[in-house]
Amino acid sequence: MKIGITCYPTYGGSGAIATELGIELAERGHEIHFISYAQPFRLPRFMERVFFHEVEMVHYPLFEHNNYSLALSAVMHEVALREGLDLLHVHYAIPHATSAWIAKEMLGDRMPLKIVTTLHGTDITLVGQERNFWEITRFSILRSDGITSVSEYLRRETVEAFGVPEERIEVIPNFVDPALYARSRYPCRKNAFLQEGEKLVLHVSNFRPVKRVRDVVRVFARLARQVPSRLVFIGDGPDRPEAADEARLQGVTDRVIFLGKQDSVAEIMACSDLLLLPSQNESFGLVALEAMASGVPVIASRAGGLPEVVDDGENGFLAPVGDVEAMADGAVHILRDREIWRRFSEAAVSSAAERYGVAAIIPQYERYYRRILAGPDADPAEATRAALPVPAAAGGPA
Repeated sequence: MKIGITCYPTYGGSGAIATELGIELAERGHEIHFISYAQPFRLPRFMERVFFHEVEMVHYPLFEHNNYSLALSAVMHEVALREGLDLLHVHYAIPHATSAWIAKEMLGDRMPLKIVTTLHGTDITLVGQERNFWEITRFSILRSDGITSVSEYLRRETVEAFGVPEERIEVIPNFVDPALYARSRYPCRKNAFLQEGEKLVLHVSNFRPVKRVRDVVRVFARLARQVPSRLVFIGDGPDRPEAADEARLQGVTDRVIFLGKQDSVAEIMACSDLLLLPSQNESFGLVALEAMASGVPVIASRAGGLPEVVDDGENGFLAPVGDVEAMADGAVHILRDREIWRRFSEAAVSSAAERYGVAAIIPQYERYYRRILAGPDADPAEATRAALPVPAAAGGPA
């Protein structure tokens, strides 16, 4: 198949998954064309059967802001026509699904381009529910030939928030390459962070309010009173000062390390003993899956899609959002006994590989693509045209 992929090229789960999906598909013999305003951060510069098409922004004095959506539509149309794409897979509904629909309309009867939209999270739970975006988000999702979500939780949210028929949404979860995250692959340089006998506790995020970074520090402070350890933060964002301030309030500033953004987290995960993810919400929790593939048990909130990833009491512990005492108790339980940690670690690796490894998930995408290309008797987008008026149950955002 010739597949176009559009995603945000910057740091973030949706861009990382879209890029890794393209790489895995190319290794399976498919021809992959990435279309975005910059090369995705995880995309190798040179790879067989992988091509990158840049969306160049044109600056006109008449336009106060650059119109990326229209420029993206134009490049999608051009690449589809020139390269003979079978399918365009867009990640994140806004604006990518909208741009893909415009490109398909521009193509008309010249070629039967199919559109698959993967919903990743905030495109549904945050951005799409803004009053100004609700209608266009719903329209663009329903006009897609195929719709996937990364978790059962996100499918339910999409059905409830936008009135999308449940049967239209296929759940294909995020995935991980077990070989890439194997602990044995990387030399562990714990002495760069730790003193003898200390545990390395990790948090990886974009430091936005939903990540509850103060809770990360509060959990760690309680843990550190019982288990010698240090906390390493990876990433950056608006709440980084909040994390530093909480470390000062908890008296653990000297035990907290901020590494900033990193192109790859696999090497530091291979040295880690525990991941803290006390988020307010996660559509899936990709960083939890990556940690598990590295043999790192996870302490997380029982929120969003996290219970689909973390098996409470087997490869980590789940607790109610904000319950730092319960999270700290779980962390102590895992880290105080080496045999318990080993059991949790082995269960994490096994679960990540068997349920979410590339060997399990990539074929699901290939089968789904073939189903969409084969097409039902009626075009699924046509079949839901009647559903486009706002349903009484949904009614749009308040």
